Amino acid sequence: MIEISESESPKIGVLQAFSPVENKLNWLLIAVPITVYFSMVSNDTGMSFIFSMIAIMPLALLMGHATEEIALRTSESLGGLLNATFGNAVEIIIASLAIYTAATNLDQADTMITVVQASLVGSILGNLLLVLGLSLLWGGLNHPKQEFNQKAQSMSGSLLLIAVLAMMIPAAVNIGGGGFDSIVQLSRYAAIVLLVVYGLALFFQLKTHAHIFASDDAAHHEEPKMTNKDAWTLLILATILVGWMAEILVHSIDSAASDLSMPTLFIGVILLPFFGNAAEHFTAVIVAGKDKMDLSLAIAIGSSVQIAVFVAPLMVVLAWVLGVDLSLEFGPLETAATFLSVLVANSILRDGTTNWLEGAMLLSCYTILGLSFWMM
Repeated sequence: MIEISESESPKIGVLQAFSPVENKLNWLLIAVPITVYFSMVSNDTGMSFIFSMIAIMPLALLMGHATEEIALRTSESLGGLLNATFGNAVEIIIASLAIYTAATNLDQADTMITVVQASLVGSILGNLLLVLGLSLLWGGLNHPKQEFNQKAQSMSGSLLLIAVLAMMIPAAVNIGGGGFDSIVQLSRYAAIVLLVVYGLALFFQLKTHAHIFASDDAAHHEEPKMTNKDAWTLLILATILVGWMAEILVHSIDSAASDLSMPTLFIGVILLPFFGNAAEHFTAVIVAGKDKMDLSLAIAIGSSVQIAVFVAPLMVVLAWVLGVDLSLEFGPLETAATFLSVLVANSILRDGTTNWLEGAMLLSCYTILGLSFWMM
């Protein structure tokens, strides 16, 4: 436990945390009242959809900042758990609201299930191909050769393959002529297994084999810039605002897809994960440029693992509780894209070193997949 005096360093208040002076991305917070206007006054679903996505970007960054401040006052293990829990909070909120909408509005149920499945797949693909690709490209342009903790990434790669297996088996049952009810039941049991595996992986990473994942980075020795009360206030306030924006976003997707002539699948796979994780993506690329590849990969690969082994099965269980038939059978294109992306990422990271060309390869894969989802 790190003991830190409240007077050791200057503090940042909650209002100051929202200031553009503190972070230039906070200028995008103007999208919050604009979203409210288009949603409640003009009833323009297309503009509500666009500005709610933009508003989520700075709010997600504020959630991450508050979580980091809270984690600095805890043990390293608890701090890691906090970051794991809140790191994908935007995806959890959006998916949960979509599932709730599917449970309460049968007319939108099919669209909402598609959005949930697409956003989960999109988050995995975005982190594995876009974020990792940009990180390797930018880091490689600044440093000819970069190294990282191969043992830690090997475990992450194995967890991703297990998650892909849980997605491919229901797809195989579907191709083999299995009934929809069988696929849903299989997905629910597989989700429970994945959640158990995630819990075991956390115990392995944070307790029994923490030395394997130990980093030379002394970030956990930094002093907090906010008081504990202000950090929790910021986290709660940012989460509430994210939930509000996400509710507007979810309820405007169907109409926005029609108004903007944009495929719902493209919105779920490409747009929602991009805007929901933009702040986190930016961080991964910046630290890669500083040759902190362990941290960069922990953000990119770690987020993919959390989505695949924790968030996706959690959403299946939540849908089960609410009586929504959500399965891990995400569709042939989505399943194939996820499987091949995991294989490509594992292949590139297998030697413990990276370079800019490998980043360019990952970005080319993401571009091809993006085009395929646009044309669906």
